[in-house]
Amino acid sequence: MKLNYSRKNAKTAFFIIFFDGRKTEADSMDRVIVVGGGPAGMMAAVAAARAGGSVCLIEKNEKLGKKLFITGKGRCNVTNAADMDALFANVCSNGKFLYSAFYGFNNTDVMDFLEQAGCRLKTERGDRVFPVSDHSSDVIGAFQRELKKYGVEVMLNTKAVDIFMRPQEMVFAGVLLSDGRVIHGDKCIICTGGMSYPATGSTGDGYRFAEKTGHRVVEPRPALVPLQVKEPWCGQLMGLSLKNVSLRMVCGSRRVYEGFGEMLFTHFGVSGPLVLTASSYYKKDSGTELLIDLKPAMDEEQLDRRLLRDFEENRNRQFKNALGALFPTKLIPVMVALSGVCPEKKVNEVTREERRAFVKLIKNFPLTVTGTRGFEEAIITGGGVSVKDVIPSTMESKKVKGLYFAGEVLDLDALTGGFNLQIAWSTGHLAGLSTLQMR
Repeated sequence: MKLNYSRKNAKTAFFIIFFDGRKTEADSMDRVIVVGGGPAGMMAAVAAARAGGSVCLIEKNEKLGKKLFITGKGRCNVTNAADMDALFANVCSNGKFLYSAFYGFNNTDVMDFLEQAGCRLKTERGDRVFPVSDHSSDVIGAFQRELKKYGVEVMLNTKAVDIFMRPQEMVFAGVLLSDGRVIHGDKCIICTGGMSYPATGSTGDGYRFAEKTGHRVVEPRPALVPLQVKEPWCGQLMGLSLKNVSLRMVCGSRRVYEGFGEMLFTHFGVSGPLVLTASSYYKKDSGTELLIDLKPAMDEEQLDRRLLRDFEENRNRQFKNALGALFPTKLIPVMVALSGVCPEKKVNEVTREERRAFVKLIKNFPLTVTGTRGFEEAIITGGGVSVKDVIPSTMESKKVKGLYFAGEVLDLDALTGGFNLQIAWSTGHLAGLSTLQMR
């Protein structure tokens, strides 16, 4: 191999590599470079090495799986044990693209892989699968053992700043590192993640690599993220957690999401499991409203009868002091203010019309969404490398031969419950295998 290059800027320029087309005996195995040591990258590296490749895994952090370590509050919801229909139903973007990946390496395969690698698993409510130990470090440890077992060269504290191609060809040739070193290879899998939790190294590197090589990138956005709301009184409820409530997200007259569960008020708006899921359906500048049913177990007629009973028991009390059996203490002043009923009015003087309007408020507690929180608070990233530029049966680029994408860097996202990690495992495994099968 002859290596000649010129550059104007080491951080941005493409290097030009000239190959004579021959491999030495030492180079007889395909050289696969995996950029990114998160879930997709570790799985891709193991899959490629198992298939017989000479694999180099490049990770900018001081350890592998830095973001994986904090997922699920450190417990790591590795996948979901639901059937395939449920897996696809929980994918929010481009589910059809995942057909080959999911069927080629499904949730059962993931569980078998981890168990065989020494990480025992358990299944909890909602078919969520966790390590028996409740420690994400056990998941990472399982991968580290597999990487070592199959001879993967792991380069930590090593940042890839560019990828380059053969001259006059859209064929992958190598990776430029931040210290000026060049690593050449036959195939490359980009597994750099998205932009959520940037402190873990997710800073959008893969998007830059993709755009520079002619790939379209769907604008990245925070997903599974708390929502900001317009109502100023929301700050009064900061820290209040509501359980067993129903939440609807409405855009104009169209209902885009409805769910049941738990949510939390914050100084800026709302968070919690229900809200994080709803955020996956939020579109900017869409006039979005959240409607919370504070008493979903009762319809309006049943709730009205309940109010009548409560009012009868508190007939000589003021309205503001007669709601303790219905709401948490912190919520009562806000409900009174929004009801339009005079706070000092005796409940036996509340009119039927006022009571019925109060019932509707309880069933449709309104919040106006103004946006999401940033990537620092987002569990995952929506958007990414357009799947239209990637072959779904192999994860190889349609633009550059020998270049593959896997995991969160792609325009793929799902709801909470282990589904996003399943996307990472499945696409990483498919990409890793494909580097050796597509010779």
